Amino acid sequence: MAKGKGFIGEFKEFVMRGNVMDMAVGVIIGAAFGNIVTALTDSFINPLIAVCTGGSGEDGVQIGGQFFVNGVAFNYGAFISAIINFLIIAFILFCMIKAVNKAMSIGKKPEPMAAPTTKKCPFCKSEIALDATRCPQCTSQLEEK
Repeated sequence: MAKGKGFIGEFKEFVMRGNVMDMAVGVIIGAAFGNIVTALTDSFINPLIAVCTGGSGEDGVQIGGQFFVNGVAFNYGAFISAIINFLIIAFILFCMIKAVNKAMSIGKKPEPMAAPTTKKCPFCKSEIALDATRCPQCTSQLEEK
């Protein structure tokens, strides 16, 4: 066993790091947000799909509908609902990440441009050293400034 904090101490240090805690908060918020989106699709979007596809029965509103091939049911409405869930979550996450990136860039100063180390030869247009007096490509004499 290595000297130092021991297994429990190392585990505590790992768990208390900022990035692990941020990830835990993100997972919890993501799960809660997923539940909200699922409730939205179950309560509003699935009935709209059912109205458009004519899927309703004795058990209430069915999600979209289904078709049968050799006695096997294919529930395409549930698939449409899952795609809509995914698109809603992806769009909201995109907007949130865009907003966070914008907020992070506020107050940051742009990095200053580095001083140029090369220039273009006025004759052959090749890149040459800034302090060159002759072009190595076309051997033209360059004017001193």
